[in-house]
Amino acid sequence: MKEKFLGVNVSSHSYNQLKEKIMLDIEQKKQSFIVAINPEKILRAQQDAELRRLLNGATYQIPDGVGVLLASKIKGGDISQRVTGIDMLLTLCEQATIHDKSVFLYGAKPGVAEKAKESLIRKYPNLKIAGVLDGYVKDQGYIKQQINAAKPDILFVALGSPRQEHWIVENMKDLDVRIFQGVGGSFDVLSGKVKRAPAIFQRFGIEWLYRLIIEPWRIKRQIKLPMFLFKVWEGRK
Repeated sequence: MKEKFLGVNVSSHSYNQLKEKIMLDIEQKKQSFIVAINPEKILRAQQDAELRRLLNGATYQIPDGVGVLLASKIKGGDISQRVTGIDMLLTLCEQATIHDKSVFLYGAKPGVAEKAKESLIRKYPNLKIAGVLDGYVKDQGYIKQQINAAKPDILFVALGSPRQEHWIVENMKDLDVRIFQGVGGSFDVLSGKVKRAPAIFQRFGIEWLYRLIIEPWRIKRQIKLPMFLFKVWEGRK
């Protein structure tokens, strides 16, 4: 169940479908890789064949952005629900609590992942967090050793995109982990370091507008949305 936009695959699964598939992947001891896809990432992949290959090689490409939903409508597709990176993280933590699975938080600045852990424990008191490691540790052998010693079912990697996706692809074969998700700045939001858009903006899929209001310099990035939609419309036949 995937649609293609400018050469990049996007999964059309809903949250419910994804959590069922991912929990099954864990039970079957299958390694799966979740990557969030937005218009900016798709446009970047137009100029970067390696990035495009990496994104398309993921198991699940979640539609993280209202622009992808609009593009699906333009092409007559079936993607009707935005699946944001942070909400996917929360969904997996909820499922981990229900199914007695564990998670590991890797990335962000020193102290941020620890605060994100505290936030997640408050939300899901029975959640097993097998370990936490900041993104400034340089020794790759040590990082893999710590993760493997913890034996988490799910690894959340917050190194920024596309660095985190490259890290996952390069290291997943050496890690005793079933599910990998690149989560960008999610630890910053969970820790309270960065404020997420109010619920009304989330509900209508316009978190980008809230970020633009509080950070006007983002206009250079947001202008890419109409460019993306135009390119999808041009190539819809």
